[in-house]
Amino acid sequence: MQKRNYGLFTAITMITGIVIGSGIFFKADNILEYANGNIFLGVIIFTVAAIAVVFGALTVSQLAIRTDKPGGLVSYAEDFVGVGTATVFGWFESFLYLPTLCAVVAWASGIYVSQLLGYTDFSVQRNTLIGFIAVTFFYLMNALSAKLGGLFQNASMIIKLIPLVLIAILGLVFGKTGAGFSAASGEAFKSSIKTLGWLGAFGPIAFSYDGWIVSTSICHEIKNSKKNLPIALSVAPIGVLVVYLAYFLGITSYLGADKVLALGDNSVFEAATGLFGSFGAKFVLVAVVISILGTVNGVCLGLVRLPYSLALRNMMPASNVFKKESKALKGMPVNSALLSYLLTVIYLLINNAVLTSKNEFVANLDISEISICVLYLLYIVLYVAVIRLCKQGKIKNKFLGYVAPVLAIIGSLIIFSGSVVKMSFIVYVIICFIFLLAAYLFYRYAKNKIVVKTDEEFELQEKNNA
Repeated sequence: MQKRNYGLFTAITMITGIVIGSGIFFKADNILEYANGNIFLGVIIFTVAAIAVVFGALTVSQLAIRTDKPGGLVSYAEDFVGVGTATVFGWFESFLYLPTLCAVVAWASGIYVSQLLGYTDFSVQRNTLIGFIAVTFFYLMNALSAKLGGLFQNASMIIKLIPLVLIAILGLVFGKTGAGFSAASGEAFKSSIKTLGWLGAFGPIAFSYDGWIVSTSICHEIKNSKKNLPIALSVAPIGVLVVYLAYFLGITSYLGADKVLALGDNSVFEAATGLFGSFGAKFVLVAVVISILGTVNGVCLGLVRLPYSLALRNMMPASNVFKKESKALKGMPVNSALLSYLLTVIYLLINNAVLTSKNEFVANLDISEISICVLYLLYIVLYVAVIRLCKQGKIKNKFLGYVAPVLAIIGSLIIFSGSVVKMSFIVYVIICFIFLLAAYLFYRYAKNKIVVKTDEEFELQEKNNA
């Protein structure tokens, strides 16, 4: 039986630890690029995108307090929508969404590790190798010790706030505060929103905010999860928005939007060097590296259990293999962890091939965005389920039952619009459709074998497997 390894603090740090400190470091320039360098528009995009996260998390928390089964999204879809929908959610999250997210963040860690090691050139292959080492290390750590993975998550969240807070505060103090909000900026803002190109910023910003839902995959390992997980889902996203806006304003005020655009992923190091000197910049860079590695660890922490959660329900091929738990490793589903690891490595190699491709159509494709934007559409199914529960009188709070889901739906549609305006949208649709279709076809084939159990029955099954 799975032990309750994680408390409220770990649940909060898992959400903030995955979200904060990965995309914000290497996506800020992309967001500015889509916003035509307009800081004011960038702030608006950050704030609007937060609607999808803050109200999405509040809405999902209403489902989290009503089930304690392993699987997170799979459990919510199973209990409040249907078994077929749960199968689709499980496949999409386990085999496409989270492995691609993990692969891209691990690859991005190579950017800052390279800078820390003194490399001045940009090498996709070197970043991929570093990413492979990071993924291998964190999968091993989480497979061997759930508690160790949780401890690293707690520590990395605290450390990752250091560069964000320092650059936010000092950037605003020593920078040109308010430069992005002048009358000229206002005119540039009006000009920028006349075209729909700025909607493309919701792709990278979705990546920057993404990861909050991963915490639901370990709900059955959180102490008093029906109480603690909703609290974590409510508190963490608001904190993320505050930190993101402060950092974005700090670095753009200090360096200027044009310089952030020109420097790209090097803007963090450039700002740190100007504020703290070369030695201080190295210290900040160490914190950035730990920050991004904390994100990799958080995703790995959630991923190792997802195939296991599907296997417990017979929702995937060879379920008997992937539902096995290791007695030596205190109930860790080793085969599930191994499958997730292999998928992540495969996507890491695909990401390397895409980034080195000379084909203009895919050369700038971020493989993590393939599933992130589409996943926000799938979330709408759960948001509608919450509205339905409120109509049935099972949710008494009208704000949480009606207002929050409606705002979450609007936010999801806005996030999805970020992928529609891109040329690679057709690639997104085809790949996502293949995974969704495969999941549905498997459900149709194996629906008589799929197991739907109560919380108590799952606990008994886990005990028997152990």
